[in-house]
Amino acid sequence: MINPNFLNSVAQYADSKVKAVVLNGTYSITQFKVKAVSGGILTLEYLVPFGAVDAITSIELWDGQGNKISTNAVYVPIASDTIMRQTITIKEG
Repeated sequence: MINPNFLNSVAQYADSKVKAVVLNGTYSITQFKVKAVSGGILTLEYLVPFGAVDAITSIELWDGQGNKISTNAVYVPIASDTIMRQTITIKEG
């Protein structure tokens, strides 16, 4: 079993790398309402303003050097200002 403190430190490392969320390959968000690590879970919370995109079809995480960290296909219609919460759980496989 991996020590929970180590898993939390890996989540903190991931936190230090994530610098932007890119929606639909074009709309970049760099201001987070919440960006925190607790119990091996990285939580990102950000605002998608109404009119930025009609619907979110992909969510990408990027580092500060322009490298894509992850991509997720989704479908989230945006009918008003929307707070998105995304979590990354670091766990033993």
